[in-house]
Amino acid sequence: MTDDNYQFGTSRSLPKGKDKREDYRLTARARAWIQRESPEPGSDQSELARESTLECQIRDISARGLSLVSAEPLTVNSLLMAEVSLGHQAKAFALMVEVMWCRQTDEGNLIGIQVLASDDTDYLDWMDAVATALSEG
Repeated sequence: MTDDNYQFGTSRSLPKGKDKREDYRLTARARAWIQRESPEPGSDQSELARESTLECQIRDISARGLSLVSAEPLTVNSLLMAEVSLGHQAKAFALMVEVMWCRQTDEGNLIGIQVLASDDTDYLDWMDAVATALSEG
């Protein structure tokens, strides 16, 4: 299996946790980069992006959300920008997300985020990519 193959179920190397998602989920080796702070107008956005971006491993994926494993916790109910790379896609998806829950585990922080429909994001492309991956599964 290559890194961009999808499989159903939960990877043994990632922490397990209960979730309340209604959608069918994919498990994939994918990455998300969460921007914890928004840059101020006129500021050096590239420097802030390096300092405030948190790289996370994706535990599982559905059309409406992601389960992430992170070294640092995120604040519940916060609205954040994220970039999500699915491996088989040519570019990462820019998405607006809401942190729904965050639990500390032995392996790190397990975080549930909901993908929000928002202008100037790749929301529709994201929905299409997840639907395609589900149909191939």
